[in-house]
Amino acid sequence: MSEERVITDTKELLEKIEDIHPSDIAYSLKKVHAENSQDFFDTIKKIPEDLLGEVILELPEYLREDVYEELSIKKLTDVVDELESDDATDIIQEIEGIDEDKAKEVFDGLEEEDQEEINWLKRYNQDEAGSYMQTELFSANIKDTIQSSIDRLREGKASDELENIHQVFIINDDKKLLASILLEDLIIFDFTKTYEEILNSHEENKFKPFVVQDKDDIDDVAKQFEKYDLSVVAVVGYQGMLMGRITSDDILDVIEESATEQMYQLAGVDDEFEQDDNLLTVAKKRGFWLFLNLGTAILASLVIGLFDETIQSYVALAILMPIVASMGGNAGTQTLAVMVRQLALGDIDFDNSKTAIKKEVFISIFNGVVFAVVIGLIAWVWFDKAMLGVVIAMAMVINLFSAGFFGASIPLFLKKLDVDPAIGSTVLLTTVTDIVGFFSFLMLAKVILL
Repeated sequence: MSEERVITDTKELLEKIEDIHPSDIAYSLKKVHAENSQDFFDTIKKIPEDLLGEVILELPEYLREDVYEELSIKKLTDVVDELESDDATDIIQEIEGIDEDKAKEVFDGLEEEDQEEINWLKRYNQDEAGSYMQTELFSANIKDTIQSSIDRLREGKASDELENIHQVFIINDDKKLLASILLEDLIIFDFTKTYEEILNSHEENKFKPFVVQDKDDIDDVAKQFEKYDLSVVAVVGYQGMLMGRITSDDILDVIEESATEQMYQLAGVDDEFEQDDNLLTVAKKRGFWLFLNLGTAILASLVIGLFDETIQSYVALAILMPIVASMGGNAGTQTLAVMVRQLALGDIDFDNSKTAIKKEVFISIFNGVVFAVVIGLIAWVWFDKAMLGVVIAMAMVINLFSAGFFGASIPLFLKKLDVDPAIGSTVLLTTVTDIVGFFSFLMLAKVILL
């Protein structure tokens, strides 16, 4: 939503509420909250229940928590009742994290069928496909006629029980998933025929569905969505029984969360703690990584201390040595970002990593040679000493080589140890490039110049 279209006038927002997308409403409400928190809560309470749930889910976590505390049990119950099963479960679990008693009262106010669905979905771990699926879907028994299922679809849509329907899932009497037919294909068939007749008249894999197991890792499911450009996949459980479906909107959230988590971890920041309103808690968490960085900086300083006499004898070394370390750090960060992303996407693993390492090392050496020539000439002209240019050029090549090699190897090594490659990689790499950069530069200076 562009800045020009943000509606901060709450009266106008409520008047146009039915014509605005929930995400745009949420964006406007964030602006309202920044100006006047009481107006924000007053407006939230006036949003229709059939729309409010979707708006709440689009709000940032810290605002959702305030909303759950502010809204009455009856209002929250009506909101949850309007949502699809996966979103309803998310809200119930979020309320539980704030007030278990309130969550129980909201849950008890729901219909028995909704309670059963929520309890079913709550059994899954957060990283399992089942926790992201919705049980609402359009299915038909293989013995049904197309006409009978179309009539059911029409009734479901009229009563708002079904949304975002793209296909019909064909099941047998044991609810085992057999096939999936897109609605655009379904409408060209003879409606008097059964699904069994339709399937038998086509080749075996014509209507083979995309399927994931309910216990599959959600990141693996997300990769399938990306690889095959899917809009929905069926979720099956024991013996292929149809359990539900996962839609692309949930997968987009998974991909965004994963990318955000990697970005934060590479910077030594915890996404979960960053949402905390307690500034001291956030500062402590960031401070842990800064403490580690302080330790590595001391190691680099100790290396420099080994050559204190060399630096005193040749002051130009103190001026130039940060350049070597800085170039190595930046080159290593580039390699690290590429490797962590490829590991996350599953493009490479420990077994087929040699090609990736060779590629990164080659790029680093190539850039090392190019910038070695550049900085060598600059140092020569700057301090009028050719051999100083040779020293810094050689150190540049060595450090960029180490940046490429360790920038590619460290994430793979952490992955081998079942540690998230994004966690700690930056600190380890910075340590390597600083120590190698300073040591190679000062040692070469001591050998060549003194």
